[in-house]
Amino acid sequence: MMINRDDMLELTRRMTPARNCFARVAGAYMDPDGYDNGTFNIHFGKLKAAETKQKLELAKAVIFSETNESLKAYKYGNDRKKTLWPLLMTLKENGLKDDAMLATLYEIIGEKYKASDEYGIFLFYGSYDVPVKAKDKSWLEGSEEVYDFLICAIAPLMEEYEPEGPEFGFLFPAFSDRSSDINSIYVYRADEKASQTELMNVLVGRG
Repeated sequence: MMINRDDMLELTRRMTPARNCFARVAGAYMDPDGYDNGTFNIHFGKLKAAETKQKLELAKAVIFSETNESLKAYKYGNDRKKTLWPLLMTLKENGLKDDAMLATLYEIIGEKYKASDEYGIFLFYGSYDVPVKAKDKSWLEGSEEVYDFLICAIAPLMEEYEPEGPEFGFLFPAFSDRSSDINSIYVYRADEKASQTELMNVLVGRG
């Protein structure tokens, strides 16, 4: 299963302050042992201009990365209920508004993610009204579907909880052939050598 880079570029064009597709951002600040030092959950429109720019850059870094290299597609198998799939589906459906379920996700990531320093988990909920595209790739009036999705970016933290570039992340559900694919997920790893096998096992069912 290969990722179409044009699909990813189409999404990133909706991740600017003027054309923002995100409704909500939530996250946690984690210590190296995987315990949170604080969480947040806020409507994206309430962020200050500098925070908006920072958060958009984090989200875009995940899906704007090298497709099929740093960002790879994974298909869920029949055992998907044993992975994070049910939790991610619920978080998508409630638009990141359930703090208890978010806490569960942070706890699982904290247990499985291997880090040597403090890091942040940043979760974005967005919607994209997918426009109709003709065979010659010109845009037509109307919408094919509304694609609701989550982006997760896990990034090292500097002073004042300022994030650096993400080292791990994902886009769920996959955006395949300009449509939602709930049976797949795109996973980002800045360094393929940092396999994060334990997190991958619980995220997609394999390392």
